[in-house]
Amino acid sequence: MAEYDLKSMMNRPERLTPGHRLCAGCGAPIAIRAVLRAIHPGDHAVIGNATGCVEVSTFTYPYTAWTDSYIHNAFENAGATLSGVETAYRALKKRGRLPEDENFKFITFGGDGGTYDIGFQSLSGAMERNHDMVYVCYDNGAYMNTGIQRSSATPMYADTTTTPVGKKSVGKPQNRKELSAIIAEHDVPYVAQTTFTRDFRDIHRKSEKAIYTEGAAFLNVMAPCPRGWRYETDEIMEVCRLGVETCYWPLFEVDHGRWILNYEPRKKLPIEDFLIKQGRFKHLFKPENEHLIAGFQAEVDRRWNNVLARCE
Repeated sequence: MAEYDLKSMMNRPERLTPGHRLCAGCGAPIAIRAVLRAIHPGDHAVIGNATGCVEVSTFTYPYTAWTDSYIHNAFENAGATLSGVETAYRALKKRGRLPEDENFKFITFGGDGGTYDIGFQSLSGAMERNHDMVYVCYDNGAYMNTGIQRSSATPMYADTTTTPVGKKSVGKPQNRKELSAIIAEHDVPYVAQTTFTRDFRDIHRKSEKAIYTEGAAFLNVMAPCPRGWRYETDEIMEVCRLGVETCYWPLFEVDHGRWILNYEPRKKLPIEDFLIKQGRFKHLFKPENEHLIAGFQAEVDRRWNNVLARCE
């Protein structure tokens, strides 16, 4: 793998072009552009995409925002589809039916609904079989495309259309699933959790590593949604920064079984700083719900300590 070069990456042509219909302030296109920027010049890609916001907003036949080969998959089978394409590619290469000097990478994108939930079975199978592919989850914490219903990636106490806040409800009662750790237990070559702050180095470096590590790789990218999270569209980078600085969203990677912490805040911020930026948590700041924030903080601390214990 070539040495990581931020300046070179930022100057590469975009593989997800302008003109799509994703919302202003949406994290998904930022995540996708950052990942695809890591593909080396001259290499090609086959892109898979589970049904969701990205699919309906970037591709309506015969128009597409993708410059690479693109396959729209059903909600549940993005992992299976791309693993099949990767297998066919290797078979054709072996038979000499494809040019030797062409290099293809296989990358599939899915939201948390199509990854944590509906698509988990095919994702798990693709990872266990160790196909030479990258699965990227743009985690926006709910089924945003169909009306902001809760998913297993939705954090506790979040207000969604299926966990509405009311007189007898304070939002989603369950904790979110730790999918990055679950995929790491599949013993795949590379897993990383990342997002984008004012410095894109973390997501760019991890994307290049995922794409050019032989075998299965998984990237979990926190990609906020302005409609579901209810923040001002120009505050997306600040929301991501606070997710990292409060340790709600730790930056780590698991490289061939070795857990590595990529960033530890000098001064860990309280979880209130992250929650208060989002309308989906505004009910937690009522006097009668202050104890819920303390419980949220305790859960963030527990998970952060688990990451610290695993990492070298």
